Amino acid sequence: MSRRCELTGKGPMTGNNVSHANNKTRRRFLPNLNDVTLQSETLGRGFKLRISAAALRSVDHRGGLDAFLAKAKDGELSDNALKIKKEIAKVQTA
Repeated sequence: MSRRCELTGKGPMTGNNVSHANNKTRRRFLPNLNDVTLQSETLGRGFKLRISAAALRSVDHRGGLDAFLAKAKDGELSDNALKIKKEIAKVQTA
C-alpha cells in the first residue's frame, strides 16, 4: 500500500532532523493515515478507504462523503475514490 491519502492525495514530505548541535540529517514526514469506512447516503452503503486524519475532518465538515466527493478535484482522488464519485453522480442524476 502506498502512503497516500485516497481523498486528498496527501503523501510523504521530506525535511531535516535538526539536533541540538544544529546537525542536519534528512528525514520523511509521513501522513497520518487511517483505515476507515465512510457511509454514502446516496448509495446507502459503506466504503473502506485509507485517508488522512485531516481528510476525515474535512469529510465531516463538508457534511459527509457524498458532499466531499462532489467538491473534490478528480486529480487528487485515487482510482477507488474516483469510481465512488462517478457512482454517486450517476445515482443522483437518475
